Amino acid sequence: QVQLVESGGGSVQAGGSLRLSCTSSGDTYSVNYLAWFRQAPGKEREGVAVIYTGSGNTYYADSVKGRFTMSRDNAKNMVYLQMNSLKPEDSAMYYCAAGFYWRAGAVVLRSPGDFGHWGQGTTVTVSS
Repeated sequence: QVQLVESGGGSVQAGGSLRLSCTSSGDTYSVNYLAWFRQAPGKEREGVAVIYTGSGNTYYADSVKGRFTMSRDNAKNMVYLQMNSLKPEDSAMYYCAAGFYWRAGAVVLRSPGDFGHWGQGTTVTVSS
């Protein structure tokens, strides 16, 4: 089992930046990929970005491509989400999730219901 703790959220104005962190513990050796999801009030949870722990390859939702960058530090069991050029529509609770069997990035991001373990999330608020 893997435990996940997100941090780094906050309030910024449109155009600003934030960096989210996700720390994992437990059976981290078995994690194949980590992903960021977000959920705004009244909306469904949506995938944002995926990073594969072995290759470092990433995959992004179209809505954040070119603005968000996901990275990893395997030695620290941490992943990050650098968010630039933030927009009010980026406001949401952000969660990270761990996957143990390889799946294509597009599949991961459209399948939040497949994850059984979530952190507590971190809130991002972007004002216009």
